[in-house]
Amino acid sequence: MQSVEVLLNSIDKVKNFVNTVSRYEGEFDLVSGRYVIDAKSIMGIFSLDLSQPIRLDVHDDAVAEKVLPELTAFLAK
Repeated sequence: MQSVEVLLNSIDKVKNFVNTVSRYEGEFDLVSGRYVIDAKSIMGIFSLDLSQPIRLDVHDDAVAEKVLPELTAFLAK
């Protein structure tokens, strides 16, 4: 499993993020405090506090190697 911090602080970022991760097989979770949300769920993402960075867990390392380069625009600085 690999984890990165992402910042999804606009509607467009959330939409583009979900479109990107949805193209891949495997499990993606967003973790904010005690909440764990499926990263492919737009409704779930909007239930989180999007003003702060959120941890993205990619459960399959092979998938992580493919998807993480596409997620650079969403990474928290």
